[in-house]
Amino acid sequence: MTTRTTRPRAAKRPPTALYALSALSLLLLWTVTTAHATPPTAAPAEKAPPPTSPITHCAPGGTLRGPHGQYADIALCVTNTGATMTVSAAATCRRGTTGARPVCRTSGTWTAHRHGSPAATPTATGTLAGRADYPGPGTYDIGATVHVRSDPAGTDLRGQVRATVTLTDAKPQPTHRVDVTPAHRTLKPGVTTTLTYTVARVSDHGDGSARLGLIGEEATGIELTSPDRRCVNPLPGRYPSTTRSLYALDCALTDLQPGRPTTVTVRATLKSACSTVVSKLGYWTPRGQESTGGMLTGPTVTCTPT
Repeated sequence: MTTRTTRPRAAKRPPTALYALSALSLLLLWTVTTAHATPPTAAPAEKAPPPTSPITHCAPGGTLRGPHGQYADIALCVTNTGATMTVSAAATCRRGTTGARPVCRTSGTWTAHRHGSPAATPTATGTLAGRADYPGPGTYDIGATVHVRSDPAGTDLRGQVRATVTLTDAKPQPTHRVDVTPAHRTLKPGVTTTLTYTVARVSDHGDGSARLGLIGEEATGIELTSPDRRCVNPLPGRYPSTTRSLYALDCALTDLQPGRPTTVTVRATLKSACSTVVSKLGYWTPRGQESTGGMLTGPTVTCTPT
């Protein structure tokens, strides 16, 4: 009797094409699963630059002296707040030979020239403690006509002071723009002139809300009116007064976006005297529960006497 030994059959190997198909299936499954599990990363939104903190530069301006021993040491200070700046005069007063130091108050005007430029071409002018356009970094010679008074009374000094201040802060790019058409229109006494102001936001970092202010010369009797419901003449005084200041116009504008400017129609009526019309645009942006903003000087409409 013959005994036969049976060997186990070897497992059949799948064809190479089947391996390739299985690998491709796994790859597709992994790709789909990953796409659903991890959404595509969006490009980070451009962040607005941080608001500029006020920076103050001071320099000695000189000493004013009175006939009875009064004198005041003056320092001229320039505070930059981005697109605007403020020039102020800080005074330290003494009265008589006792050396008493009363509290001083200063007022006056100033003129700034870029260092080395002709004196006939001022770079900027303004009122002390008032706001003016920031001309940019550089060294400036600042001259001021200052009136110093003390409390209690005793010091009453007037005079000229000068200082040289170097400003290093960069001038920020504007976020808004104000134009008026016709661009070369001038006002004439006895005539009503129609002006169209265009307010545009030109930066993604600007704010969608702004206030356009138009101001004529009050003593001339100029009247500024607009059919636009966003504009009103200021209402000074106390209730129940309804007398408005017709020489000024205040327009509250909203939803300003780059590429979508807004227009305001204004009628300027002059009586017998000439008046220019200046324009200002104020805007603000939130910073937490605080706010920051700026003031932009727009075009000035001039007047031609008849």
